[in-house]
Amino acid sequence: MLTVVPPSSEQRIHQIAQARQAVLQEGKSLPGALTDAWIERSWKRCLASGKRPDQAVDFELIAPQALRRTEEANHALVQAARPVLQKLGAAIASTAYFAILTNAQGVVVDVNGPIDRRDRRAEVITRIGVDLSEASIGTTAIGAALTELQPVWLHRGEHFFNANSAYSCAGAPLFGPDGQCAGMLDVTGVDAVERPELKHLVLQSARSIENALTQSRPHDLLVRLNWSSHSLGEDADGLICLDPDGWVTGANPAARQMVAQLLAGNPAPVHCSELFAMPYEMLFDAAKSDTLAYPQAIEVPLWSGLRLHALPLLQGRSATPNRLTGRTSATPPLPLKDVETALIRKAVSEAKGNVVQAAKALGVSRATVYRRLSPGKRG
Repeated sequence: MLTVVPPSSEQRIHQIAQARQAVLQEGKSLPGALTDAWIERSWKRCLASGKRPDQAVDFELIAPQALRRTEEANHALVQAARPVLQKLGAAIASTAYFAILTNAQGVVVDVNGPIDRRDRRAEVITRIGVDLSEASIGTTAIGAALTELQPVWLHRGEHFFNANSAYSCAGAPLFGPDGQCAGMLDVTGVDAVERPELKHLVLQSARSIENALTQSRPHDLLVRLNWSSHSLGEDADGLICLDPDGWVTGANPAARQMVAQLLAGNPAPVHCSELFAMPYEMLFDAAKSDTLAYPQAIEVPLWSGLRLHALPLLQGRSATPNRLTGRTSATPPLPLKDVETALIRKAVSEAKGNVVQAAKALGVSRATVYRRLSPGKRG
């Protein structure tokens, strides 16, 4: 097996210097070996806007009135991110790195971690309200994450301005419950050892913030989704929030990747019945079941023919993932047909044996009700 040896610190600095010489001084395009393609794109945007690498950088605060509007507009983001930022700050406490949270325009709205405010280079970029967008301070992980909408790592001279060459940073965009970019999470070090593994840590933390943002949306039912019931309760779950009538009030990026109808980018409201090939009421009924000590995962069919495992949780129970009880790992998910049969029996019972009334309430045919209730019959 071929082993790829990463370049040493000195080699990395030399490669970055070569790339800067080629792009910023000679106007050449790089084949991709010296630096990432997105860095070259950012450098060229900076050049096209009239910036020069040797310019001084003004880390400007936005106006007080604009800051008040920014704080109000990003209150939900800050509240959702704060517990995650505290954990992230603890994880990097022994390094020379600290965490920065910005809004979608690159304005700092919160910070955490070991910030040495005696060092002006750390102080100027960790003030609430400072503009760290690409338009303001050139190529950084913050501007790149917000432009490229992907996780990035940036080291020393990969920043556009010479004045920013002391920084090393990892960044990841944050997507809100509506699928739009809500901001970004950054971890930055000053004169720090290069640690590209921080990109993974930032990405995981960003996922936790996105999940917290989604769950902060008003909802009556939270549906956790995954391809395996054993994974339910993890940060990798898809999350969909539903109102009492089955309309989607929010979804995290994982859910949008699992369920194609959420990826369309259509701003129009989406109903649960457009996502799953089953009556949406079944999700609410499964969450309300009083026959189980804990919520039970069920199988849900997508209109594509694929099936997911879902853990429906009523508002107030979503803060306690099912994995903490061990229920999902010990008990397989209920097959959809068993859930349907149980719900049909319940509907017939509530209709006092009136099959026509029960079928109408469930939105199915009388034949379906009779077939599911007949002994020995399988749907």
